Amino acid sequence: MILIPAIDIQGGKCVRLLQGDYATAREVAKDAETAARSFRSAGAEWLHVVDLDGARDAEPKNSDLIFRILKSFGASVEVGGGIRSMETVDYYLQNGISRVILGSAAVDDPAFVRQAVGKYGDRIAVGIDAKNGLVAQNGWTETSAIHYLEMAKFMEQAGVKYLIFTDISRDGTLSGPNLDMLDSINHAVSCSIIASGGVATIKDIANLLDLNLYGAICGKAVYTGDLNLKAAVQLCRRERKS
Repeated sequence: MILIPAIDIQGGKCVRLLQGDYATAREVAKDAETAARSFRSAGAEWLHVVDLDGARDAEPKNSDLIFRILKSFGASVEVGGGIRSMETVDYYLQNGISRVILGSAAVDDPAFVRQAVGKYGDRIAVGIDAKNGLVAQNGWTETSAIHYLEMAKFMEQAGVKYLIFTDISRDGTLSGPNLDMLDSINHAVSCSIIASGGVATIKDIANLLDLNLYGAICGKAVYTGDLNLKAAVQLCRRERKS
């Protein structure tokens, strides 16, 4: 399993939210670029970056900072938030970003997802963020009528290879990931599943490893010190080799 530390950007600052609520934003690092370098030093091979302003406003808002983060990290970076057009997909993927994450666009415009996958293949991921089992969108400010497993199967049919699943009720809570929902989505589709939300301890990482997922995103716990990123990365690496 690949462990992916996260940097969420709001107003040019590195912040974390509680359960996706923008009003709870709290700065967790003085400098996103320095945070990226520290994650790389801890052995992380991938970095997850979200433009929170972009997610809310439906267009990139922090792309200049994201490219500085990419340079600082010096390895693979995936980006989500405000990616609603092929122009934006091209902009990121043709300038060094390894993978882009489509969220609300996947709900509103499935044809766009198919177009992006047709052009870039496995460099396209889809984020499925669920509130009470239903897919949320527009920076988690709205909830659709689509069940998360239905959405997963639809994205699989569209050719999507990577799905990032978040149970919003766990995000930023340090209460552990929703193992039941993750196990369900992992068995429902052939896509590679990346877990997001609730990861707090090395035990959570071990539990996710038991589910045989492709990857896991860790955010708040890394900043609070509840999760030792270097130890967690090494655990995941040992499991990949065994």
